[in-house]
Amino acid sequence: MARRVVLDLAVTLDGFIEGAHGEIDWCIMDPEMNFTAFLESVDTILFGRKSYDLWKSYVPEGEVSDLDKEMMQMIEDKEKVVFSRSKRASEGNVAFSDDVEGTVERLTAQEGLDLWLYGGAELITECINLGLVDEYRLSVHPVVLGRGKPLFSNIEGRLDLELQKVNRYDSGVVQLIYGRA
Repeated sequence: MARRVVLDLAVTLDGFIEGAHGEIDWCIMDPEMNFTAFLESVDTILFGRKSYDLWKSYVPEGEVSDLDKEMMQMIEDKEKVVFSRSKRASEGNVAFSDDVEGTVERLTAQEGLDLWLYGGAELITECINLGLVDEYRLSVHPVVLGRGKPLFSNIEGRLDLELQKVNRYDSGVVQLIYGRA
């Protein structure tokens, strides 16, 4: 079975992936969502450089649950590809590339699990415009921010999708899973 590119991320009801000042404090992560199952389905994470730098420098506040520790370790252990116009040297399980289309096509042609398109917004937009995203897993959170960074901006053409599954959680989050129509 061919590897797929899966966009999995949290989005507000009004379509933002972060607030006006980069805040994501509205994002709910609870065990019912079984995020570890998703992490087990991917072996590579695709990052834009800014998102990678933020992820790499992330330090959790307060006490960290065993589940959060497990998820952070699972993410740490994955292969990572960072798309950047400036950085080039690989470090550990992190490779840098400036060729989104060629790199993603090469990765999807290889044996392995799916690829998680983590973000940021510019990389997501480029992947969508290049037709590289196979599955959209959007966890819609019960909050309206009014302003922030929109998930979909600068999309060059119509994107027809087919709803494959809906997951509803007690937290009020609704996960919508779409494939290309």
